[in-house]
Amino acid sequence: MTVRSAWLLPGGTAPGQTREDTRLAPLGTMLPDGELTTRGGVIPGGNPFAATGAGAMSLQIGIGRGTVQGTTAQGAYPLAVDAPEVVTFADGDALLGRVDTVVIRVYDKLFDTFGQNLARVEIVPGTPAGTPAAPTLAPACLPLWDVAVPAGTSAGVGGIDWNSALTDRRRYTAAVGAVIPRGTASEPGTYDGQYADIGGALMRWSVAAGQWQTYRAPKLVETTTSGASAQTGYTLLSFAARRVAGVCSFTLEAARTGAQIDANNAGNIADSPVALIPSGWRPASPVEAAISDGFGSGAALLGIDGDLRIRTWSANGAIAAGRTLRVSPCYVL
Repeated sequence: MTVRSAWLLPGGTAPGQTREDTRLAPLGTMLPDGELTTRGGVIPGGNPFAATGAGAMSLQIGIGRGTVQGTTAQGAYPLAVDAPEVVTFADGDALLGRVDTVVIRVYDKLFDTFGQNLARVEIVPGTPAGTPAAPTLAPACLPLWDVAVPAGTSAGVGGIDWNSALTDRRRYTAAVGAVIPRGTASEPGTYDGQYADIGGALMRWSVAAGQWQTYRAPKLVETTTSGASAQTGYTLLSFAARRVAGVCSFTLEAARTGAQIDANNAGNIADSPVALIPSGWRPASPVEAAISDGFGSGAALLGIDGDLRIRTWSANGAIAAGRTLRVSPCYVL
């Protein structure tokens, strides 16, 4: 196994480019793009590599950190811009517009023909066209911004309109296992369980489906058959409750052991407390529930204190001793 260290060395300045004060910066293991490749991108934190107009034809790129993936043989380069850089654009074509791309480019003389080991912020010029497109980038380039340069643009005629010329090309990355900030649905993930913040929603990559899927947290399901108690005049026969994601339901059966309760022709009865539901299984606000004994039915109220009581019954009906009442409400805790 060969271990290679990359270092920045002093280098010259090409026309329209800046001095080489981009620095290699140690990082932890970053998100992969494949078995031997790393997701090139900008590391979040503040506004990395922010673009600000610095003159009619000049753009300032702010400080930031990122990783640049070269060829598979090269691997990835961690780097940092620790002082703002200014790049200057060539005048526009006389007849056609073009799109230039501001990048961070890594030069490595072990893998290219430039004879330098350095990283720098530079401009990759586009080709003038009726419908201009961003240029194709060489390996080991991290795109930051596209800049539209209209036909005839120069400092003498006002230069580039920085309010409308910029298109953000910053692709964000993170440590392996972390959530990719500002992800896009059109950009595929690379492994099951990779997460991204896409449009403000947490998404999980599915290799089998080949797409980002909205993340849904595993639902903790809790159940109990204890804690409920009968009120005077009733015997608790069974209680089974289930709660998940803040929603609760239960089934309760209780036998009437007290005196018969008779309803008038309007179905009115004096409230009859049946059972007390345990703490933690009580509703956030009072809940109305249907209750029946197989001979008649009525309405029960479950309060926030857990008190379950019958409030109405079938007109001219009766809750007779020995009959079993059943109730199954569902509500938000």
